[in-house]
This record gives sequence, structure tokens and C-alpha cells, in this order.
Amino acid sequence: MRAQPAGSTVPGRNRRSGPQSVGRIFSILDAIAGSRTGATLSELAVIAGAPKTSLVGLLAGLTAEGCLFREASGRYSLGPRVHSLAMTAMVGRELVMLARPILHRLVEATGETAVIGTLAPDADLAVYLDKVESSNPIRYAVTVGERRELHCTAIGKALLAQFEPGRLKKYLRSGVRKRFTAQTSPARPTWPRKWRASGARVSRAPATSGSPAPAAWPCPSTGAAATLLPRC
Repeated sequence: MRAQPAGSTVPGRNRRSGPQSVGRIFSILDAIAGSRTGATLSELAVIAGAPKTSLVGLLAGLTAEGCLFREASGRYSLGPRVHSLAMTAMVGRELVMLARPILHRLVEATGETAVIGTLAPDADLAVYLDKVESSNPIRYAVTVGERRELHCTAIGKALLAQFEPGRLKKYLRSGVRKRFTAQTSPARPTWPRKWRASGARVSRAPATSGSPAPAAWPCPSTGAAATLLPRC
């Protein structure tokens, strides 16, 4: 086979900038997503335009991360992590559109910043989906997409209140919770029961020293929570 001249492209294949492995990963995911029966290593090698030996490591890594699932027959299909990310992205968009008018009303009624968030798809962390900031010159600021711990934030505690007993028990046993300030408390099994009964949560053990106590409300039907962030 003749070598391709420098800077040339293989006919029928788009050039990709960046690391070659990144382009191959997306070629793999695109191909599998577009097939009802998945794909084999040989099929993916043809699609990605790469030798099979170059794809073995990529496929193993994607499988280990839950992005792909390898069947006994050797065919690959999309794994649970990809499905979870896709569902979270779609639900997040719909939720943001529905919640934004409510966030505006909260800000108008309280003068404080309002935020809505949900659980991250790949970890027991809260992630902010949208915010409407207070017009006050001094206000609490957050970044959309930012992740926060569950045990020491109002939004995290509101999300924990929606955990099923088995999942909560697993979370509580999963490790030692980081103390961000002297007021940070470890997660306690009795918390979710009290939060579900009250319907709201004021966090008096914030993750940031000197910050005020925000309030949060769980939204069980959506798996999300809304938070008011007072000024310092």
C-alpha cells in the first residue's frame, strides 16, 4: 500500500484535529450508537480506519468505564454510562426550561440568588443546572455545571433526602466525608427522614467558611432540588 503524502486525507474520511485517540473514540461511539446490533472489533477497525491492535486498549478502557458493554459474542454496544449521560443531558434541558420561571419568581420574592441542580450522572455529587442571580451588588455566585458535595450543601442535602434507603445506606458507608469548615458535619442516617418531613432544608454546616445558611427544597418528581443562596 502506498503511503499517504503528508497533510493528505484518506478519501471518504473527515480530518480530525487533536489527539488521534479522541477521534477514534468518537468514531467508535458514533458507529455503535447508529447500529441496533452493536459492532465487533473488526467492524470498528474498518470504521475508525485503525488497526485492530490500536483499538484493543481503547475498547477495554471504554468498557471498564461503563461507556461500552462487551457481549459474550464479542460485539460491543453502548454502556450504562453513555445512556445515563444522554438521559441527564436531555432531562436537564427540559428541567431548566420548566424551572427558569420559578427561579425568577423566587428571586423576585426573596431578592436572593436561586439555583436548581440534580445529581451528577457519574458520582454522588450535586451539579448546578441553572441559576438566576440576585440583582443585589453583593450576592452569592455559583457556576452552572459546578459540582458540590452532598453532605455539606443545602442542595446536596435536599437530594440526599430523595435517596432510597438502600442507596442512602451505601452512600453513608462509602467513606469519610471531607470537613470543609469547622461547622461541616458528617452525613447522618437520620437526616433524610427529617428533611422529607419538613419539605425544606437550611444548611447550617456550609462548605465555605463564612458563607450564610442557604435553603433548599427537594423536587421528588424530577430528582432535582432548588436552592436559595443568601448574600454574605
